[in-house]
Amino acid sequence: MKKNRWVLRTLVLLAICGVLNATVSFAAEAGTDQDPLVTLSYLNETFLNNVLSRVDEKIADRNAQLSQQTGGGGTSANFSVVTLTSGQVLTGDVGCEVMLRVGTAVCTASSAPGLIDETTAGTLNDGGALVQNHLYMMTIEGRGVKATAATTKLLVRGSYTIA
Repeated sequence: MKKNRWVLRTLVLLAICGVLNATVSFAAEAGTDQDPLVTLSYLNETFLNNVLSRVDEKIADRNAQLSQQTGGGGTSANFSVVTLTSGQVLTGDVGCEVMLRVGTAVCTASSAPGLIDETTAGTLNDGGALVQNHLYMMTIEGRGVKATAATTKLLVRGSYTIA
């Protein structure tokens, strides 16, 4: 009799464990729309490649936009080379800096002071000729540089437009 009770108890315990195991496995449905199952290999092989390709596209688009701006104006935190032809005027925003490297150019300003010559700590008024390798700053809106040579090259740092 004692032997039968032991076997009966073991069978009942196994049946209870089986029912609990089935209940837990049905309740824990992994990979549903609300709680998707994502594997590490998916993240490394698929998702990361998609993100990196999107970043590369954004960088290429931004570089294309920046290269198109060089014709009509631009903004630069570093000095960039700007080439003007005779008669073209580069008008800088407040804080824009220019340095004449090749050719000749004059200051354009409606009132004094036109440009601040940072090299000599002087000023340059309307019609005054820029000196090569001197650094000039626009401290008032509407100040600019007009090219008087067939080819004039300037180093420019800051926001500007070319007309």
